[in-house]
Amino acid sequence: MSHRPHRPLASSPGRRAVLRGSLIAPAALALPTAVASAAPALHLAGRPEASWGVQVGGVTSSSALLWVRSDRPARMVVETSATESFRRVRRWHGPSIGPGTDFTGTTPLYGLPPGEQVHYRVTLADPADPRRTGKPVYGTFRTAPARRRSGVRFLWSGDIAGQGWGINPDIGGYRVYEEMRRLDPDFFLCSGDSIYADGPLEESVTLPDGRIWRNVMTEEKAKVAETLDEYRGNFRYNLLDENVRRFNAQVPSVVQWDDHEVRNNWYPGQILDDARYTEKNVDLLAARSSRAFHEYVPLAPSYGSAHRSRMYRVVHHGPLLDVFVLDMRSYRNANSPNRQPDDTTGILGAEQLRWLKRSLAASRAEWKVIAADMPLGLVVPDGATDFEAVAQGDPGAPLGRELQIAELLRFVKHHRITGTVWLTADVHYTSAQHYAPERAAFKDFAPFWEFVSGPLAAGGFPANALDGTFGPDRVFVRAPDRANVSPMESPQYFGEVEIDGGRAELTVRLRAEGGSVLFTKVLRPGRVGQ
Repeated sequence: MSHRPHRPLASSPGRRAVLRGSLIAPAALALPTAVASAAPALHLAGRPEASWGVQVGGVTSSSALLWVRSDRPARMVVETSATESFRRVRRWHGPSIGPGTDFTGTTPLYGLPPGEQVHYRVTLADPADPRRTGKPVYGTFRTAPARRRSGVRFLWSGDIAGQGWGINPDIGGYRVYEEMRRLDPDFFLCSGDSIYADGPLEESVTLPDGRIWRNVMTEEKAKVAETLDEYRGNFRYNLLDENVRRFNAQVPSVVQWDDHEVRNNWYPGQILDDARYTEKNVDLLAARSSRAFHEYVPLAPSYGSAHRSRMYRVVHHGPLLDVFVLDMRSYRNANSPNRQPDDTTGILGAEQLRWLKRSLAASRAEWKVIAADMPLGLVVPDGATDFEAVAQGDPGAPLGRELQIAELLRFVKHHRITGTVWLTADVHYTSAQHYAPERAAFKDFAPFWEFVSGPLAAGGFPANALDGTFGPDRVFVRAPDRANVSPMESPQYFGEVEIDGGRAELTVRLRAEGGSVLFTKVLRPGRVGQ
């Protein structure tokens, strides 16, 4: 049995507090006529409101980062307590929130107890009169454990509001978020495509069987995003769903980005040939999206050698788990046939690869989850001749971006780094691949697993072909048999990872919306390869 501390179940008083406080204006936000504006309807005249809910990120054993968005200039105040009654509180005075950050703000919390439930409430005050405050927004989260025996459990998935499938009030919106919330995980890893800035929505779509899919619409979701305000509007869109707000109030997030936060299959230096865009410079679009991303995601800033904010980072979650969050988008070379015999840029860039090798070697966690926003051995094309991910369909020796991955896998083997597991999303189905040198053209690596899950709220697609360079064996797959199957026709997918606090075994479960566990794999600790 897992040696884990007692946790409140989904029906606990803590959940009731979340339900009470995180949804200030659910009825107004559920109506398309109300959500078309940039800010939610007001409920206390002249008082700042936090109707977009709260989010938690950056959770460690002693700290966290709380996020909120106001409807007007405000001062953020946070109170935390060990109990839902808030009989004894700590108060944290946060920043002034204004138009420069689209009325979003974060407050860091420090000195929290490890492995404990923290209850919080966020209040927005009028900067000119601190006595004028809006309704508090409530939430709760667990800090990371300090002891191995506590165990860890988290979920992962990606791909939200893609391929024309947005918030459909007829089916209850993004209902998979409520299913995930009830599992009460320690945190959620969003493996990219957290928005679809390049995916405009239509008010209704007729499905193959004649049913009508209906989308909640906003001004920003009616066209591709190009301006900063349009990117901000795409991040706001998902927060219109009450399932998402309720989930965010309870489950901390670890968010990485991929292509659709900017534009499909983008790479640095790209100049668009797309009539939908008046701005053709992808680097400029990416900079605007990055600013909106940092405004709407509770993410502590990290800096590379060039002193610029970066997305890749390592998240330490107690003695059992380190999560290495990659950025396979910002430093890559141009999409191409991907068969060059020498490639130092690859999909990670030289600096990120050096960081990843150093960080893996320095990690003392039992398990090292490599959170990749793109798969390794699945062939993801970009047009007729180019390729979007690592593989290119040539089963021989590594070429192109495969050379960088081969270097990393060789490093893991030769430095005897144990407990590496790869998690990803991106391809809009769920599967499990085992990589082994005896099946591979490149053999200087230790066996490992790659698990795929998604989408959360997007179209489903058939399974991609495998590339034999690293010897993948598709042990399990569940995918539609045609492209862009709507969430009304196919379940959405997410994965669960649980690390037992006693035996330190890691269990991966691939789940489908509706409660089904499709596939389970148990991995033993202390091994270089599985």
